[in-house]
Amino acid sequence: MTQLKKYKSFLLTVLLMVTASLTTFACEVCNKNQPKILRNITHGSGPQSNWDYFVVIAMVLIAVYTLYATIRCFLSRKTESKYNDIKNTILTPQ
Repeated sequence: MTQLKKYKSFLLTVLLMVTASLTTFACEVCNKNQPKILRNITHGSGPQSNWDYFVVIAMVLIAVYTLYATIRCFLSRKTESKYNDIKNTILTPQ
């Protein structure tokens, strides 16, 4: 699989995930119980204090950085000199 095909399949996956998340909305009862910024996004009672927003933002930042680092690791060129390295074992087709 060439680098361009990997990139296209990654972009397609991200596009599908984004469109799937945009089609799911909260019900009418949950919309009334949520603060203005979270309406039409989540179900449930909503945040209890301002610390909840901080925790959620921190978790999102950690998850986005982890996704970025993982993709960068998998798409990087093989620079290891040993053929039996674990990365080569996983990524090299059998």
